[in-house]
Amino acid sequence: MSERRVGTVSRGIRCPIFREGDDLAEMAVDSVLKAGESDGFEIRDRDILCITESVVARCQGNYATVDDIAADVRAKLGGETIGIVWPIFSRNRFSICLKGMAKGAKKVVVMLSYPTDEVGNSLVSEEQIAASGVNPYTDVLDEKKYRELFGYNKHRFTGVDYVEFYGELIREMGAEAEIIFANKAEAILDYTKNVINCDIHTRFSTRKKLKELGANVWGMDEILNAPVNGSGYNEDYGLLGTNKSTEGVVKLFPRDCQPLVDEIQKKMLEKTGKHIEVMVYGDGAFKDPVGKIWELADPVVSPAYTSGLEGTPNELKLKYLADDKYSELSGEELKAAVSKAIAEKTSESLVGNMASEGTTPRQFTDLIGSLCDLTSGSGDKGTPIVYIQGYFDNYTTGK
Repeated sequence: MSERRVGTVSRGIRCPIFREGDDLAEMAVDSVLKAGESDGFEIRDRDILCITESVVARCQGNYATVDDIAADVRAKLGGETIGIVWPIFSRNRFSICLKGMAKGAKKVVVMLSYPTDEVGNSLVSEEQIAASGVNPYTDVLDEKKYRELFGYNKHRFTGVDYVEFYGELIREMGAEAEIIFANKAEAILDYTKNVINCDIHTRFSTRKKLKELGANVWGMDEILNAPVNGSGYNEDYGLLGTNKSTEGVVKLFPRDCQPLVDEIQKKMLEKTGKHIEVMVYGDGAFKDPVGKIWELADPVVSPAYTSGLEGTPNELKLKYLADDKYSELSGEELKAAVSKAIAEKTSESLVGNMASEGTTPRQFTDLIGSLCDLTSGSGDKGTPIVYIQGYFDNYTTGK
């Protein structure tokens, strides 16, 4: 048998346009098998079929309207003055949620973090902060002071001044708007005790602190965590992970994904005789070096995956083996020594072992989700399924 020369391959799979009620498991399997026939690749054990959360939610019909959000906010926070703490700056992710929140209240006090939001979207630059003399860790600014210090600042990618944009959205919904800037959660309590904390990855500690201070606080993950008037919902994440569908509708993060990935795995085994892994993915977990934006605006990278994707990589660093441990070897001798080291590596964690230094101790699902997000893109590629081969291979596989 000839030596295999290709390692990991990530393929975007073109699919039909998915609609509510479609048999997603059957269509996903069919799309991959047809792609294999047309592109000439075979299904192998431990391949990974990854499907974007967006089409899962669409097939589930997991949508909610501004009115649905407003009804839940009104029921939980009383319909008077509410505080909205640390939303991200996003037309796609947050604007429709904000409309619903504003429609469920008479006044909305939005507290924005500065100089950036949680995922790195910038309101003002670090240079502006330094020149202003403001201490962002302690200082609370109102909108007037913010404008005096920083003026109008448009997001470098969207061209939107989010202070102005969010204020206008609130007023469009018939509520009074006030915007403040602070990086300590308790600052909102000077304005109202009825609070929605909108941070994503720090939400539990924020909510705990505000509750201890007597606030009636609900997280975004607790808004629409159950149906309202027949709406979509997500019992684990509520409004977190939503995306704009229309000007009055959001698509929620998908729910009940585990049965789907298990069914796809089962169908692939039945049709090909191969045991593949399956996961649903949302945002990748990486940071843009230019815009400084951390991509992960979803609550998790993967809401569901098959058991073979548990854990973290357990890898040796080839450059260490080649440059240090076996520096005196070359050619076939070096190749044989490195192959032997990989074949004999312990199945236990290599954390702390010099030969693994520099390898990435991240969850498989976070690494694979990032690969998928970059492969499928967020535009018009039409590849909501990503099929990955060779991910679990190493230097010795296929020799």
